Amino acid sequence: MADPVTDPASTREPTPRAAGGPLAGLRVVELAGIGPAPFAALLLAELGADVVRVDRPGGGGPIASVTAGLNRSRPSIAVDLKNPEGRATVLRLVDGADILVEGLRPGVMERLGLGPDECLARNPRLVYGRMTGWGQDGPLATAAGHDITYAAITGALHLMGGPDRPRPPVNVLADFGGGTLYLLVGVLAALHARERTGRGQVVDAAMVDGAASLVTMVYGMLNAGLWRDERAANLLDGGAPFYDTYACADGRFVAVGALEPQFYAALLEGLGLSLPEGQYDTAAWPEHRRALAAAFAGRTRDEWAEHFAGTDACVAPVLALGEAPDHPHLRARGVFASTSAGPVPRVAPRFSQTPGLDPGPEPAVGADTTAYLLGHGFTRDEVDALLASGAVVQA
Repeated sequence: MADPVTDPASTREPTPRAAGGPLAGLRVVELAGIGPAPFAALLLAELGADVVRVDRPGGGGPIASVTAGLNRSRPSIAVDLKNPEGRATVLRLVDGADILVEGLRPGVMERLGLGPDECLARNPRLVYGRMTGWGQDGPLATAAGHDITYAAITGALHLMGGPDRPRPPVNVLADFGGGTLYLLVGVLAALHARERTGRGQVVDAAMVDGAASLVTMVYGMLNAGLWRDERAANLLDGGAPFYDTYACADGRFVAVGALEPQFYAALLEGLGLSLPEGQYDTAAWPEHRRALAAAFAGRTRDEWAEHFAGTDACVAPVLALGEAPDHPHLRARGVFASTSAGPVPRVAPRFSQTPGLDPGPEPAVGADTTAYLLGHGFTRDEVDALLASGAVVQA
């Protein structure tokens, strides 16, 4: 172990971050996890909160491959949570925190002595944000799962893909849509409630709950008889020929979203097509699809993008990840930031008075242990003792 007194890393400044943002003044303790919980912490940090990520000493391993890009913009301290002094260190940080974010399986935090009962007893104003797949209770609460699993049982996955089989939309559905965003809604709602009650509370955010909530409109349409309970048979799932993707002459694709009659008219005009049957005549949809497919196959993707530019036909090029940051609209709005690792999306949404922060660096596990603790109430002697005992580790 490096000597805490002479090691230059022990006196380094914390991972740099700007001041400001709409959440400036909030303090957040994040217990390292994967997927939606660290993304929630990233968004809190880039909205201005003082967030610290509590990592396991050594870190990395399989977790690193599924948290790539999600650990930026906040310092990392390495703490051995199985060490009583390590747990005591985290509890001291919790004492001054507004929010705790954790994404471990139900019961793990309790076994570590860092569960809601312990933390809220010390800090009754704490908002304790819990992110799991199945939730804190229910028959599957302790079962393993991933985005595809949670989406599967809610009906959400059934909506994705072609008529042959459902296909997962990577892991944006349950993990980040149903997980991260609902966790943030819950945490911020609990902070608002705290202004009235003076007390914090536990936020039980489950990806299965969020995935179900995300398809509220589709359930409403189904209940109203406006949605067929099968894939690629409806207005918004690729069933309609005017709301789908089409291959172009170069093998790339355009997306068409001409739902309204005036947009549909602009689409047909741009393609030079005259289709006698009505737009919503479902019996004619197969023939309409063939006509649109044949037309789009006549030019390259970018030729079609230029051709439809400035119209209301709702035709857009389907850009690859490597292309999207260079799209003129995204460049003009600054949607992506340039970093040493490559372009990354900036935090959203935008604020007129308290703008969010640009993406910060992604520190190594434990890179900020000493500096962060010294800046948050620990004395030099206390930090040296924690380092010497192995309760905390400075990378």
